[in-house]
Amino acid sequence: MSERKVRVRFAPSPTGPLHIGGVRTALYNYLFAKQHGGDLIFRIEDTDSNRFVPGAEEYIIESFKWLGIQFDEGVSFGGDYGPYRQSERRDIYKKYVQQLLDNGKAYLAFDTPEELDAKRQEIENFQYDAKTRMMMRNSLTLSKEEVDALIADGKQYVVRFMIEPGRDVHVDDLIRGDVSINSSILDDKVLYKSADELPTYHLANIVDDHLMEVSHVIRGEEWLPSAPLHVLLYEAFGWQDTMPRFAHLPLLLKPVGNGKLSKRDGDKLGFPVFPLEWHDPKSGEVSSGYREKGYLPEALVNFLALLGWNPGNDQEIMSMDELIRLFDLSKCSKSGARFDYVKGIWFNHQYLLQKPAEEWVPEFDKILRENGIESTPEKEAQVVEMMKQKVIEYVDNDGNKKKRNISFVSDLWPLTKFFFVAPETYDKEDKFVRKNWKETTAMEMDELIGVLEALDDFSVESQKEMIEAWTEARGFKPWNAWRVCLVGTGQGPDMYELAAFLGKEETIKRMENAIAQLK
Repeated sequence: MSERKVRVRFAPSPTGPLHIGGVRTALYNYLFAKQHGGDLIFRIEDTDSNRFVPGAEEYIIESFKWLGIQFDEGVSFGGDYGPYRQSERRDIYKKYVQQLLDNGKAYLAFDTPEELDAKRQEIENFQYDAKTRMMMRNSLTLSKEEVDALIADGKQYVVRFMIEPGRDVHVDDLIRGDVSINSSILDDKVLYKSADELPTYHLANIVDDHLMEVSHVIRGEEWLPSAPLHVLLYEAFGWQDTMPRFAHLPLLLKPVGNGKLSKRDGDKLGFPVFPLEWHDPKSGEVSSGYREKGYLPEALVNFLALLGWNPGNDQEIMSMDELIRLFDLSKCSKSGARFDYVKGIWFNHQYLLQKPAEEWVPEFDKILRENGIESTPEKEAQVVEMMKQKVIEYVDNDGNKKKRNISFVSDLWPLTKFFFVAPETYDKEDKFVRKNWKETTAMEMDELIGVLEALDDFSVESQKEMIEAWTEARGFKPWNAWRVCLVGTGQGPDMYELAAFLGKEETIKRMENAIAQLK
């Protein structure tokens, strides 16, 4: 028997923005499919119509487009196994519901919500299973005439899967090995609801995976408890030979404390948990996104790939092609992966530095324009080149002052404003100003103006030759005081580069202004 073609799927529900954990699941499916020359299917699970959120489906598709995760078939991509939206597959599911009923693998249940609540009050830890099903109002306890009459009267019902107790159900997991659960702890899950004529997740996924010839189901650890039920459903349909291989990925954990990563963690610590900015159509709330925060998609992909998996070496920076080549499900962790958002910032720094200054310019130009600055791409690229290796100061969530490398294009503006806007005033209490502006400094700067005025060529090389000869002859060290004049404080690039960028006229104008204010 020939080996099956690898076909995997990512099947989100359009109930809101795509969580970063879902992005990682889709990424692992993508890497696995590409490595094995297989297909990645994009399916929409919209059987729960009450939770549908307008715009969510489009948001999910746009997120993957930005990330560079490409689907081979599915909703909006086409393919031979459609429709790929579950709400459009009602008639398909009905056929398989009837098959289970005809084979005695499932039954109709007419219990109302009130009757179920009453039973929960009566029986501690109640679940609908082999021990309790004969106490309930269903097609096992009612006659055929009673069942037909209820249906004729339009009474709502659900179809429940009949699980026989006392059997060890084995799940062969590619990450966790053999997982065994006794069927006695499983309840008779609802597979179909007459109210909306739609199946639940459990039935819809089994039928879709089978009909779409899915070979591997790679999903989050939270779905592991459902796996034994899915194994039993495959058996009930007689599909054991085409059952996909399972792989349950480790959870993404909070950066601090215990539990799953949530939006609240991002809000508290100042990082996004969604790939793109999300505007909630119901509440109007706006949630931050990695794209809008200035993350590069390739940096985010690299960061997420290493949350729960490693290539078995010390390599951290990997392109998508390298990730595809190295990815191995057996090297995924069984335990949860802590979401180290600070490491995500580090990845963005690494990828940003790999880009030539010209590729920073569109975003940098946008920031400059927002601050009322108009410049040229050539000038902006010069500024980027001079400043991209600098360190910025920031205040963390605990109020502590810290430093980090420039990791986002937006980090540039506070460090580069002086390139475009001359200091209007000089803070005499500034530590750097106070230390470097002495009684004789105004005179020294006045002399330096004379040196600069004599230069016809204002290039870095020409300045350096003339000024260093002057400093040697006069015994001055003008660099920090000169920085005060041009910048207003102790930041900025090499002084010759800065002066060359500003040009002779602007450099001298700023020096004269500083002398007038500080002397």
